[in-house]
This record gives sequence, C-alpha cells and structure tokens, in this order.
Amino acid sequence: MDDDELLRGALRVTLEGAGYEVMEAANGDEGLRLQRAHGADVVLVDIFMPVRDGLEVIKALRAEIPESKIIAVSGGGRTGQIEVLRAAAAFGASRTLLKPFAPRVLLTAIRELLGERA
Repeated sequence: MDDDELLRGALRVTLEGAGYEVMEAANGDEGLRLQRAHGADVVLVDIFMPVRDGLEVIKALRAEIPESKIIAVSGGGRTGQIEVLRAAAAFGASRTLLKPFAPRVLLTAIRELLGERA
C-alpha cells in the first residue's frame, strides 16, 4: 500500500523478481479490502497515504487479523519520520523501514517475517 505509483511499480518488479506474488493498493482503504479478500502473507504499508493512513491500517489489521505480518515504511530522512515509524511499531508493525531503502533490505525483512532462508 503506497500512494506513489512509481514506487509501487518498482516494488512490484523487485518482489516478483524474487518470486513473490504482488497485490497493489494506492490507499489504505483499498489495501484493507484486498487484505480482507485475499489475505497476503506480508503487508507493506506506507504511513502517509490518502483516505486512510498507514497507522490506521496497522490498527485495523491488528484488530481484524492479529497474526498479520506488517512492514511499515515512511519517506525522507527527517527526524519526524523516525518518530512516525516508532509509532507504527507501537501500533503493531512487525518491521519498519525508512525510505529510501535498498531492495535487498526489503527482501531480507520479508524473508525473516516469512521464516525463509536468504
């Protein structure tokens, strides 16, 4: 879930290249609908999105599907972004990543959450 279409496309290429199936959502509401309907193994959620932000998504997922594996991401190098990611962890994100992150960092986080070997 990310409102940045270019980033979603880049993530799709990276994840599909590593053998994962990918579903995309441009906002939190759309992402929650997809998760409820299809149940992704890992949910990647941006914090700042229209309609429903990432913190709201994390809270909803933890209430509805407590075992969800959630990676929260937020952009920029500003100190405030780190605080937002701390909040995401407090809301129940399994991992947090500060944008920009290298594809290998994301793949490592996903593999760890899924219990896969590198």
